Amino acid sequence: MTRLFDTIPPGFFNCLSSAGNQGIYSDCLQVIYEQYDREISYRIARGRIRDALAAYLLENHVDFIDPEEETEARKNHNEMANSIIRRFCSAEIGWLEEENDDATYEKHIIMTEQGILLAEFLQQIRRPDREEFSSYIYNIYNILRNEEQWRRDPYVDGLKNIYRNAKLLSKALKRLATFIRKIIERMVKEESLESLTENIIEYCDGNFIREYARLTKQQNIHIYRSFIRSELDRVQNDRALFERLRAGCAAEEGLKPEAAKEYAEDMLRQTKRFLSEDYDRIMRDIKHRINVYLQIAVGRARFLRSRGGDMRGNVEQAVKALTEEMRELGFKEEAPPEVNRLFLLERHEFIDEGSLRFPRKARSVRRETASGLEVMSEDDMEQARKAHEREAYNPYSREKMGAYLNRLMGEKAGIESDALPLESKRDLLCSLSAVAYGRENGFSIRLLDGYVETNGMLLRRFEIVREDGAGDEK
Repeated sequence: MTRLFDTIPPGFFNCLSSAGNQGIYSDCLQVIYEQYDREISYRIARGRIRDALAAYLLENHVDFIDPEEETEARKNHNEMANSIIRRFCSAEIGWLEEENDDATYEKHIIMTEQGILLAEFLQQIRRPDREEFSSYIYNIYNILRNEEQWRRDPYVDGLKNIYRNAKLLSKALKRLATFIRKIIERMVKEESLESLTENIIEYCDGNFIREYARLTKQQNIHIYRSFIRSELDRVQNDRALFERLRAGCAAEEGLKPEAAKEYAEDMLRQTKRFLSEDYDRIMRDIKHRINVYLQIAVGRARFLRSRGGDMRGNVEQAVKALTEEMRELGFKEEAPPEVNRLFLLERHEFIDEGSLRFPRKARSVRRETASGLEVMSEDDMEQARKAHEREAYNPYSREKMGAYLNRLMGEKAGIESDALPLESKRDLLCSLSAVAYGRENGFSIRLLDGYVETNGMLLRRFEIVREDGAGDEK
């Protein structure tokens, strides 16, 4: 095995560990690398590199001193730039090379292969590229769909390219699953309710959520997976095609025929396993992490809102006082009917471990305050009551969804999603609400194979089955 430090100069990383100058050296390498963006090669006149470095030093007010040279601080930025170039071109560092043009005898600077890789690595750390996850799946699908493109060399143009895209998608999703905590932690900073809200909105409108949505909707792997899997099986079972693939693998990788066969079969096996099993496990883990951290964000928002003095906090305090008042008046089990029509109090339909709240130190009242009370007329109270009734009306409540399912099913014991009306968004919301309240209304939900696309959403097929006694109330 070739060792890393056998392939690079002995002091390759010295500039990045130089006390006080490591930031200057890394910035200068980036400045040099950026000069090659519009060039056809990594070879530029030395004067142009010097001028770019001098401009950087001047604009950032850098007074550079080379620790390897026993000279005082230079005031001339061109000399400072020349010193940095000499440092990078030294045999010990090896980031750059200097050569003379045979025709003009002009000096040129060439970035070495290791210097280019280091500059790209530093750039990637500073500004990571945004990956489009869905493109990897679509690339695999397109390769297998257009056999004419890889028929001549099924290994290099076909299997190797497919395996590469599968590995790149696997690495990208693993990185996302590992570091998604930092993405969402930036979102849920609890400086104030306003800043938290802005962070959440920015997160929902940001690049990550759009790319993740494309991966789970437009370019969902379930749309392409059966075709990809069948094509990979066909490649493996077609003796003539697999023999050409094995021969291409042996020639490309320098393997013997038997080793090339095992190598190709292993690539096929790993690709199919990732697309069939590993992909689903990674996506479930990502979805779980997103849900956990978003629940934390919601909990922090509720906490900040309950502590704040805004209108929503006042409403929560008013509702809390109303429930305590009803307990004192004797309504311990159920609120009065006229109140139930206005508020959904103490239903506890969504209680979970995240609903626990620990006692906190009460804030002491330092001075008395007085609030004026506005007396409402009978007409004002009647209008307010009607307004609350309109706001409290829920067309997708548990009771309405139970009646909706009973009406659709009639005397049948169950109904599949294909038989549910899904033409409009209202139909879609009714179906989703009916499934959400299914267990409470006495129905069980069974998942079926396949998916159905409607109104821009991809839904898993399902069946709603009536349990004993679920059809008593119609």
